[in-house]
Amino acid sequence: MVSVHTSPLEQPGTGDAGGMNVYVLELSRALARHGVQVEIYTRATTSAQPKVVDAEPGIRVVHIPAGPFEGLDKNDLPGQLCAFTAGVLRAEAHRPEGWYDVVHTHYWLSGQVGWLAAERWDVPLVHTMHTMARVKNAALAPGDSPEPRGRIIGEEQVVAEADALVASTEQEAEDLVRDYAADPARVHVVAPGVDLDVFSPLGAVPGAAADDGVVPDVGAAAAAADDGVVPDVGAAAAAADDGRAARAEARRALRRRLDLPEHRPVVLFAGRVQLLKGPDVLVRALGEWPGTDGTADGTPGGGTARGDRSGVVQRPLLVVLGGPSGRRTAVRELEALAYQAGVADDVVVRPPVPRETLVEYFRASDLVAVPSHNESFGLVAAEAQASGTPVIAAAVGGLRTVVEDGISGVLVPDHEPATWARVLADLLGDDERRERLAAGARRSAARFGWEAAARQMLDVYEQARKVRATR
Repeated sequence: MVSVHTSPLEQPGTGDAGGMNVYVLELSRALARHGVQVEIYTRATTSAQPKVVDAEPGIRVVHIPAGPFEGLDKNDLPGQLCAFTAGVLRAEAHRPEGWYDVVHTHYWLSGQVGWLAAERWDVPLVHTMHTMARVKNAALAPGDSPEPRGRIIGEEQVVAEADALVASTEQEAEDLVRDYAADPARVHVVAPGVDLDVFSPLGAVPGAAADDGVVPDVGAAAAAADDGVVPDVGAAAAAADDGRAARAEARRALRRRLDLPEHRPVVLFAGRVQLLKGPDVLVRALGEWPGTDGTADGTPGGGTARGDRSGVVQRPLLVVLGGPSGRRTAVRELEALAYQAGVADDVVVRPPVPRETLVEYFRASDLVAVPSHNESFGLVAAEAQASGTPVIAAAVGGLRTVVEDGISGVLVPDHEPATWARVLADLLGDDERRERLAAGARRSAARFGWEAAARQMLDVYEQARKVRATR
């Protein structure tokens, strides 16, 4: 595999590290479990990095020096592709002939490198775009810079040369064919997965219905009664109430550990702080919170846990879990926006965390918000749902596949702060609806598994081999 601009060993959520890091690492793990030896080439970013890291059984990461270690971001890397490619070819030169069976590249920069390597080694080139310049430019956030023409040309070249193209959703596959004239026969849809052993709801309590957060099905109980069975609906409802109470207490304990308010709504944004991801939409939404000044009693976070007697839903605490990307001042700019909107006390920014802590933030939150202007998939949304938390997401790209509107969360049709404020307030003020969505979120996330993704990817590799053989 080739991942030029970001290493799978880096912490997602800051700089250029994000969902692609998780994708490359988790797919590699799943392939390794199928007996595949995976070697990942990525650019060295510090002099302290060892040249080769045997990260896990079956997974090796090779750091290739290309340009200065520091001071370069993703937009500077096209000028370093020659040096990077030379480093990859030199590293392979020490291998026996025919060492690699396939080259799988991630993002267009890597595709440029893989194009040459695959030709040199006479092996199939499989490419995953992750994001596309034309799609991105069609959905730019206000104030964001368009992707350059050079990237579009580079993407067109990779699409034309790849033996197989991997899309995460049907929508992405359609974008490849429509915007890049990709051969439909070479486009394969392989949905990414979620590690359901890590991302799971709060701990179980006695009773399956309570464990799953499911409200007892009174209709099913009535049907059972029609069949001559007298169900104890009261006992089932009592068990569900006990389950809800236990989960509420577990959530409060979790919030204490994470230094979050126990009795205030919490909305989580987890991702890089950049215009593309839309955290500013959420800050502006807090500033337009329904009900005069956005609070119940005139103070930040005023009122009761969900609202006051007037029906005003309490403004939540927005937790932004991520670091700057692109603009180093992005976090300071977001905090300044919160101050200007009068919600500085309602927004807290924290650095990205390992996934073992990330799942705790998901579980501790009432809602996870994903207001991105474009997402090829939306891994954060899938992980949040697997953790049993409903997701409010923009109705764009892969998010329309990941989030089942009205089942696992809510899709928002635009990026207007007033719209987001209304949707968030409606859900935070409706405990029963949130509970139904939480149950649906876990079931929805079960659609995505890395084992299935690995099996499908192995089939894609075989299809690519057949295409290469005809060239």
